[in-house]
Amino acid sequence: MRPRDLALAVAVAAVWGVNFVVIDAGLNHFPPLLFSALRFGLAAFPAVLLVGRPQVPWRWVVIVALVLGVTKFSLLFAGMAAGMPAGLSSLVLQSQAVFTMIFAVLFLRERPRPVQIAGLAVAVAGVLVVATRMGANLPAFLLVIGAAVTWGVSNVATRKASPPDALRFMVWVSALATGPLIVLTLLVDGPAADLAALRAIDTEAVLAVLYIALISTLAGFAGWGFLMQRYGAATVAPFSMLVPFFGIASAAVFLGERVYLVDVIGGVLVVGGVLLGLVRSRPVVRDDLVRVGA
Repeated sequence: MRPRDLALAVAVAAVWGVNFVVIDAGLNHFPPLLFSALRFGLAAFPAVLLVGRPQVPWRWVVIVALVLGVTKFSLLFAGMAAGMPAGLSSLVLQSQAVFTMIFAVLFLRERPRPVQIAGLAVAVAGVLVVATRMGANLPAFLLVIGAAVTWGVSNVATRKASPPDALRFMVWVSALATGPLIVLTLLVDGPAADLAALRAIDTEAVLAVLYIALISTLAGFAGWGFLMQRYGAATVAPFSMLVPFFGIASAAVFLGERVYLVDVIGGVLVVGGVLLGLVRSRPVVRDDLVRVGA
């Protein structure tokens, strides 16, 4: 990989890692569903008017919008709002690779290699280790796990869709997710709470929305898509394992979150298990499934 592209891969991982700190800041100002609606609304408009059609059947755009845009991020934001630490969320969310493999076996009839099964077992052990510390706030932990599960479903749907332009696909997913999220936040949080949050908006709130919509979503996926097209998933995917590192480090620096030994042990197991699953014993025809970010 060229030095410039290597720097881009690390930069994208850093952007996505710091994103969890920004989400934590945004949740201090907005209800989770409203924050998610603002994120996808800004990521979609006016970009959706400029990028052209999504180049895949509409059913896949709708499915990914509902599963990834609406469900996954609603669960993640709700989990963090309920008390799941930002750094730990960035780590637990990487278990999406485990669920992606499970759903690929169930729905795509893929046959995992022994090394992938071993990696899955190691990663699951890591998640269970982290769960022991979150026993006092198990609901928040389970919400983030739920986000990882739905991310796995959306990864399988994205593979079936096979969008030739990842950024264009993400813009349309964001556009179709915005409407349902607005409806949900009005039903769940209520117009009064949403209006109060919007009236109290300040500079930090605006910067949080701008970061997760424009930098993390649009710029992040554009850079990642470029690297995936140039080098392939086998080369690029391991860089996603830097996301928890930047997430935990930035949460410690900016939010003062403590890093416990059990988090380190669980993190090593999760990241190690996912990386083990990426080991290839023979060439494969195609691998474009790995999706990261938040």
